[in-house]
Amino acid sequence: MSNKQSDNGTSRVFLVTGSTGAIGEAIARQLASVEDHEVVLVGRNESRTRQTVSEIIRTTGNERVRHELADLSRQADIQALADWWQGPLHVLINNAGVTPRTRRETPEGIELQFATNVLGYFWMTKAFQDVLAKSAPARVVFVASYWAGDLDLNDLEFRRRRYNNNRAYRQSKQADRMLTAAFAERLKSHGISVNACHPGDVNSRLSNNLGFGGHESPDEGADTPVWLATEEIGQKVTGKYFEHRQEILDRFTQDRAAVEALFQKCLDYSNTRANV
Repeated sequence: MSNKQSDNGTSRVFLVTGSTGAIGEAIARQLASVEDHEVVLVGRNESRTRQTVSEIIRTTGNERVRHELADLSRQADIQALADWWQGPLHVLINNAGVTPRTRRETPEGIELQFATNVLGYFWMTKAFQDVLAKSAPARVVFVASYWAGDLDLNDLEFRRRRYNNNRAYRQSKQADRMLTAAFAERLKSHGISVNACHPGDVNSRLSNNLGFGGHESPDEGADTPVWLATEEIGQKVTGKYFEHRQEILDRFTQDRAAVEALFQKCLDYSNTRANV
């Protein structure tokens, strides 16, 4: 891993997960289009991630774009990335997501969508909490979705229910929106805002696996996440959910008992299930 600090002391550092996908690449490229932004892409596939970095540097002219490798479904990878990290981090954008059509598990035995789309967000935020606090004011953006629902706190891994990737995805995005509220409450005293958003309807591998296309370009899909990551509103408010730059009242975060129950279950995975 290479993790050079920026030569520019005023540079803001962004970390984007899922950065080789359609929306993630667009988020990283839009961030890199600003000269004093330093952008770190996280991906699983080294050749794809390197290629994405090279393309972003070519199109933006920003040489301060680099990559790190990590499997966001595995806590050990995430913790290693955080332990290796040097220097500040001002914005963490949790964007990585998968939608396998059949039920799959990580080597630790955790259902893959839940591990990547939910625990990955949880573990990244927890692992980088201290770095973000030292870099404050800082922010975390959860790329969620309006396509959300079907959460079952007693069957998060579809061991009892029949697995359906669409239902598993909806559950994961509901969970992401709920975790946004939980983290916002815990991190606000550290100068860290946490907000969630729907990125837009983009034709991507993820949406195709769910049986959908998409009518928006990747750049349109990246607009709201980048807006939350860079504009004043993203630091001014916390614990909110946005669609197309508009705050939407999130019904999923209204049940505080369920929000706290989900947070505790994710914490339990961190303490007892992951191979750390």
